[in-house]
Amino acid sequence: MSANDLNINDQCFVAQRATEKILLHVTNVCGICYRDLHEGDDVYYDMQEYRYLCSECAAELSAQMNDACEIEEEQAALF
Repeated sequence: MSANDLNINDQCFVAQRATEKILLHVTNVCGICYRDLHEGDDVYYDMQEYRYLCSECAAELSAQMNDACEIEEEQAALF
């Protein structure tokens, strides 16, 4: 599944396949939900926050961003 299939803004995220090098030297978990990433998974590099995300978190975050990669709507928080 591609970034376009998930409606992920390619101006804000770089789509990649998780490689052994990324998993060993950068991260092996999603930067938001901390789900394990595995070799061959589609991952998305968040160019605003400098982190790798799983496809679900990247799609959710992308839906909240405008064309300038700024968050338009904040999710409800406890504080």
